[in-house]
Amino acid sequence: MSKQDGNAIAAKSILSVALASAFLYGCGDDNNTDAKGSSGNTYTLQLLHVADMDGSNARVIDNAGNFAKNIDALTKQYPDNTLFVSSGDNYIPGARYDASADTSFSNVAGVNVPGVGRGDIAFLNAMGVAASAVGNHDMDGGPAEFASIINVDNAYPGAQFPYLSANLDFTKDVNTQDLVASAGQMVSDLSNKLAASAVVEVNGEKIGLVGATTPTQDVITSTGDVEVLPQDKSLEGLAAIIQTEVDALTSQGINKVIVLAHMQSIEVERSLAPLLSGVDIIVAGGSNTLLANDNDELWPGDTAADAYPLHFTSASDEPVLVVNVDGDFKYLGRLVVEFDESGVINTNGISDKSGVVLSSDEMALTLGGEANTDVDNIAAKMNDVIVASESVILGNSSVFLNGVRAHVRSEETNLGNLTADANLWYAKQEYGATQISIKNGGGIRAEIGQAVYPAGSTDPSDLQYLPTAAFPSAGKEAGDISQFDIQTALAFNNDLVVLDVTASELKTVLEHSFGGVDATGYGGGRFPQIAGLEVMFDATQTAREADENGVETTAGERVRTLKVGNDILVKDGVIQGDATRSFKVVTLGYIATGGDGYPFPCVEVSGSCSNQQALADMSKDPSASNFAETGSEQDALAEFLLATYPDAANSYSMSDNLFDASHTDARIVSAE
Repeated sequence: MSKQDGNAIAAKSILSVALASAFLYGCGDDNNTDAKGSSGNTYTLQLLHVADMDGSNARVIDNAGNFAKNIDALTKQYPDNTLFVSSGDNYIPGARYDASADTSFSNVAGVNVPGVGRGDIAFLNAMGVAASAVGNHDMDGGPAEFASIINVDNAYPGAQFPYLSANLDFTKDVNTQDLVASAGQMVSDLSNKLAASAVVEVNGEKIGLVGATTPTQDVITSTGDVEVLPQDKSLEGLAAIIQTEVDALTSQGINKVIVLAHMQSIEVERSLAPLLSGVDIIVAGGSNTLLANDNDELWPGDTAADAYPLHFTSASDEPVLVVNVDGDFKYLGRLVVEFDESGVINTNGISDKSGVVLSSDEMALTLGGEANTDVDNIAAKMNDVIVASESVILGNSSVFLNGVRAHVRSEETNLGNLTADANLWYAKQEYGATQISIKNGGGIRAEIGQAVYPAGSTDPSDLQYLPTAAFPSAGKEAGDISQFDIQTALAFNNDLVVLDVTASELKTVLEHSFGGVDATGYGGGRFPQIAGLEVMFDATQTAREADENGVETTAGERVRTLKVGNDILVKDGVIQGDATRSFKVVTLGYIATGGDGYPFPCVEVSGSCSNQQALADMSKDPSASNFAETGSEQDALAEFLLATYPDAANSYSMSDNLFDASHTDARIVSAE
């Protein structure tokens, strides 16, 4: 099964509580504790953290070297009292993920045996990460692939740190069960292992680490037989699972506990904080939320969502801090915090050094950290492999193709439309009667183009959205769309399937598509990108709801108008004509089989949907491009571009303003 992100699909029981999280208050001044971390009976910890290396492949590679230098520089300031952790999503399928499977990686120290995702793990090994939470993207390749990235493979050392999650049961999955270790062991004994918790010793002090993963993991990625808890996906149930692991650590006399949480929405981590006892710090992940202070230097155009750290009071009436950073190695999170002799955080002892450290050349030079040769060599080899893919030109666009996360999950965009069109065109090669294409916005992972500031400006309102930049060394001209662009934008490379749906079933599918749209207009990963139909929805109307088994509990009323060509299926929210009339749809195998909670019909026979035809078996693949598998989304887009928009003289030119009278092949309109 293919795999994707869909963070706004979180169960109502989690989100309703999360949105009611407590307000925050400010942090204290530097406590002037010495760099060795002792001042009387207090203990100072420098916690460094990272998460969400799941965005721009190029940016991760560009930032990795400076990020590693900054770890070195800051560690030298607290040589005995530094702990470096990750809160998950250490990689994502795509060009960078695939790069380390190239045979050239057999000569790269830290990888040695080529394989997907191994270069990203080698980054973290070389940087000295102590432990990581299990993120959703860490499992996008499925449990077998996840295990191959963690485990030793001859000269490939695997993850030299444990992956932690208290609410994922790996013991029932044949691919991962042999990697499961007992909770509460020292991290030094947990290389290549999966555990609920671990203990790390930092300058004589034992610190407990507990992992937690979003309870929607089985909806938004490929979990196989890994059981995701709690089954009801409630915040209270999750807190109880985490608390059990915390209590096991504190019963051993450990009085400093950090939760590595990958919740997809920082509102969930904020809501967990006051429900837990004995937890001092929650390192959030999955939401790419940038927390920073006024004196922190940020990348141009970035703005902080809130202060660093966030302050809460735990269920045991003690301080608990929540920290997070944006992803792609853009920032290193840094929390320098003082504990009293009982292991309680002194909120007046949070150093003013705490905040985020950006991975710029200037910052790395200022801090003066030494280069990490292993990290630099891995990044250079990744870049070499990617440059080769940039040289494969498959099409051209004279406009910026909008794959910005917030946009493809809230509205129809030109990139969403282009890829949906490509899937429809591709399906028609084999099944000429195909009329409709539906995909989820969460499957689009990046834009194709560049966002550029005019000289001298850092004002986000001045950003110019342009076609792709020229890459002379790869023979790529401005506007060209390369293999790399396609692999990055459609990182999951979902398989495509064709199936028949009735008018009633199509309305139900679209009700689900729009069911996650909130008051801000954000629809989450399930928000649709379409071709071959027009639909108007009203987010103020009743949203479709289903239970944990996917059984509908509330029929949606958001789809107000639905047309396929001249056929009106829904008018004023009511199905018109024969509700059983049939339409042939092409969609992603991921959502066709329930990913992101999609309710496509499935007639299950021997574990597969017998009513769905996989385009992997198609006999009429145009075969003008061969870098991606037949029947996959990447192949569909490459073939479509080569056939339709191959060069600057025949360039794709539809701007991102799709709502014009001439645009009728695919249209999503939100009612005011």
